[in-house]
Amino acid sequence: MEQFIVSARKYRPQTFKDVIGQQAITNTLENAIKNNHLAQALLFTGPRGVGKTTCARILAKNINQKENAELNSDEDFAFNIFELDAASNNGVDQIRELTDQVRIPPQVGKFKVYIIDEVHMLSSAAFNAFLKTLEEPPAHAIFILATTEKHKIIPTILSRCQIFDFKRITVLDVKNYLKEIAVKEGITADDDALHIIAQKADGAMRDALSIFDRVVSFSGNNLTRQAVTENLNVLDYDEYFKITDLILANNIPQVLIQFNTVLSRGFDSHHFITGLASHFRDLMVAKDKETVTLLEVGDNAKKRYLEQSQKTTLPFLMEGIKKANDCDLQYKQSKNQRLLVELTLMQLTSITFDGEKKNDKNFIIPVKFFANTIVEEKIDVVIKTQKVAEPVPSLESKTVSTPAPTSKENVTAPNIQRERRRNNSLSFKSVTRKTEENISAIKEIDYSKMPRTEFTEVEFLKHWNQYYKLLIDDGKKIIASIIKADSPRLDLEKTMIHLTLPSEGMKDKLLSHKPILLKHIRTELNHFGIDLAIEVNEGAQKKYAYTAQEKYEKLKDKNPYLALFRKKMNLDV
Repeated sequence: MEQFIVSARKYRPQTFKDVIGQQAITNTLENAIKNNHLAQALLFTGPRGVGKTTCARILAKNINQKENAELNSDEDFAFNIFELDAASNNGVDQIRELTDQVRIPPQVGKFKVYIIDEVHMLSSAAFNAFLKTLEEPPAHAIFILATTEKHKIIPTILSRCQIFDFKRITVLDVKNYLKEIAVKEGITADDDALHIIAQKADGAMRDALSIFDRVVSFSGNNLTRQAVTENLNVLDYDEYFKITDLILANNIPQVLIQFNTVLSRGFDSHHFITGLASHFRDLMVAKDKETVTLLEVGDNAKKRYLEQSQKTTLPFLMEGIKKANDCDLQYKQSKNQRLLVELTLMQLTSITFDGEKKNDKNFIIPVKFFANTIVEEKIDVVIKTQKVAEPVPSLESKTVSTPAPTSKENVTAPNIQRERRRNNSLSFKSVTRKTEENISAIKEIDYSKMPRTEFTEVEFLKHWNQYYKLLIDDGKKIIASIIKADSPRLDLEKTMIHLTLPSEGMKDKLLSHKPILLKHIRTELNHFGIDLAIEVNEGAQKKYAYTAQEKYEKLKDKNPYLALFRKKMNLDV
């Protein structure tokens, strides 16, 4: 089996023309060789994988080839090129050996070229030992220093070198080069797939070729966008298009669900929010014909950006970028990072909302706007169901009143349905005027065959709060305050309401009112399997509204002089 050679080695440039993305530097070096205007100390600096060492090797070979072109054009003058890795040879002794070798002239060719890679790793003593040789080298010696961290090199070394700053390779250049390699290797690759690899490489050609080899090993000779995103665990721009559509629709629940889907696939929330900021930036760039060229995306993605950018406004995008960027800056300091991102998404979704006046920059759409929509849809479904399931009442059932049943035997299904319809049309006052006989009849009704329509927690809370308001309107403030003493909680099956009260007395009062409360909730939700469980926790904080007398008693306990003050001033509560 033929040994596999990684693409970074197999397709390493052998001439300046093969070097990608560094045309300015390669042209300068070629002209310097041609015009015999080459410095004896060169410093190649820039990010990793952009061609520093490659250009140094090509330059070292071309220097001697130019001088000996007539003798042997195939000679690579490898014996005239010396490479030193400063990361592992960073001491004074290694530099002294180098300076001793520099004195010996080359046997073949005119120049001896010394390439010192990762030169910033040299110690201070080694730099000082190298300083004199670099300042006054022999005529046959040329030094090429390469580093990714120019700021770590002492100024006295920098001042003796001709500096070439290598730039990051653009996404377009990397993609085009990968396309050429794919053709040579007989691989079918989507344009978007190569674009994602180029973006992931972050301007380093070596990284791009390594990623390319990895993805080809995963997906074979057919490189698709889906295969690349799956293998590289890259958040596809499809997700950002979906999220942005939901944000523009002011749909907070679906935005949070979509975000949860992204997290469930293993993506980091920090990566998500920074990607969303970049997406907004690309949308803003796509809004102007002159700046469309700044979009570093594939042709298919560019069309989608242009389409979605027409749905957005510049103020929305500017505000969106600002909020996403603020979230990015606060992310590391946040104790609850997921909540921070979710709050940011809710604020983003509320930017274009026009439902009510909002003066706060951090405005979030109130829950009632979503609850009303859900409840209205649910009510429509219930009404339609009742129209199909329930028999249409006759004229007699509308005009002739039926006495309230006093025993279990007298309660029939038609009577229960007729009673429920009548109660729906009555006000709360008429419902609460039922006698104890009616309450006992409610207790005795067999609800096992009654409807159990599904409902949401939003619907339940709506009717619970509605019942509280009806109690207040009817003057039953004691029961109303007991109901508000705790927030009701539903179990998983939504058949039991749990309340925790601070005293047994409150529990007894609510138990006496329980049948009427349950009848209202069951009727409104059309679910007759609901029950109420009341617990007592005397340590629980009292949350219900105090009467004026109760407030006075509380204050008097804290300050006994209040009673004397009230008596002397003859004040009423």
